[in-house]
Amino acid sequence: MASATIAASSAASARLAGPSAGKRGQHATCSLIASPGRASAAALTSEFLPSLPVKTQALRAAAGRKPRATSGRPCHVVASADVAQLRGAREAINDIISSKSCNPILIRLGWHDAGTFDKSVGEWPKQGGANGSIRFRPEIDHGANAGLAGAIALLQPVKDRFPAVSWADLFQLASATAVELAGGPVIPMKYGRVDASGPEDCTPEGNLPDAGPPSPADHLRKVFYRMGLNDQEIVALSGAHTLGRARPDRSGWGKESTKYTKDGPGLPGGSSWTVDWLKFDNSYFKDVKAKRDEELLVLPTDAALFEDAGFKVYAEKYAADQAAFFKDYAAAHKALSELGAKFDPPQGVSLEAEGARPVKFVAAEYSSGNTQTEMSSAMKKKLRDEYIGLGGSPDRPLQTNYFLYIMIGVAVLAILTKLTGAI
Repeated sequence: MASATIAASSAASARLAGPSAGKRGQHATCSLIASPGRASAAALTSEFLPSLPVKTQALRAAAGRKPRATSGRPCHVVASADVAQLRGAREAINDIISSKSCNPILIRLGWHDAGTFDKSVGEWPKQGGANGSIRFRPEIDHGANAGLAGAIALLQPVKDRFPAVSWADLFQLASATAVELAGGPVIPMKYGRVDASGPEDCTPEGNLPDAGPPSPADHLRKVFYRMGLNDQEIVALSGAHTLGRARPDRSGWGKESTKYTKDGPGLPGGSSWTVDWLKFDNSYFKDVKAKRDEELLVLPTDAALFEDAGFKVYAEKYAADQAAFFKDYAAAHKALSELGAKFDPPQGVSLEAEGARPVKFVAAEYSSGNTQTEMSSAMKKKLRDEYIGLGGSPDRPLQTNYFLYIMIGVAVLAILTKLTGAI
């Protein structure tokens, strides 16, 4: 997540297993990739600032293993220009989110991998950013990343199934997908990020925001300006706090539970910024502005958005206009996801063909012939049946090129019907 408050330090810093055996498509020298215990994932769903369960003996043993000796060959660094694998990974992430309601922690994971970027450092990957380095120690052990080992554990099975997808892409894919599935905007992402290859590529601790600095507005600007982002982007990205919770035993903020969090979903408890903390909308701005509900969390960096003149103009706008918030958030999230990223191919790849973004099926929006009158009920039903026959449904978008084929078919039928009637 992009606001300082979600990066609150936790005393119970998450610990990962250390070196593990190389995965498919990687040389042994890449075995320093942290391997979070898979058993931990179930205990971490639905949490913004979760903590890891106690390490098992197996994890302790793994942490002590040394990488296998090699002949000095460079570590294989995965780039993910394989669109088919990316789409498969996206579907797998959809399933994970649907079953575990883990949108908040996946969004936070993507932000924390990208949010270390320092524009003053010219060398990749030392400049930080969206390069997958968060999977390595010591970066994953930084206080601001407490609990994110569990998010990586959630994605490990996806990585195993789709090894051509880099970790850097997987983190950003999961983050964008989590926003969209929570009801947020479609983010025009590009993929093909190259992975950082080892712990030596990790950034120093302290690049991510704090929750309660002495001067919240100044702190936010210091952190985000270092990344090359501006005031509008700071406020827009902060709006992702509409999702998730904070817990006092992990971040030092919030309550043990509130009337909105005492029953979960996921692990019950904590304080949320909004009433419906698994729905992406502009409630965060409305609730922070109102400050009427003591059961909702408002941290110093949240309040600063309405107290600082430079931030306030955008916070007021987003509180009043959700469409404007969605538009600016999508652009800011995309920009954040590309900070410090090295793409292969250099221009990146998209999961959607040009002009083929999913659209909702609304038969009444199409008119017949040149008369520009609404389709008859029979024609609507025919078009709808053909749409469903191709695999669509009223609740699931279908790619727009299918509509082209359907409309061509309908036009041909109409012409044949007219010619037949004229004979």
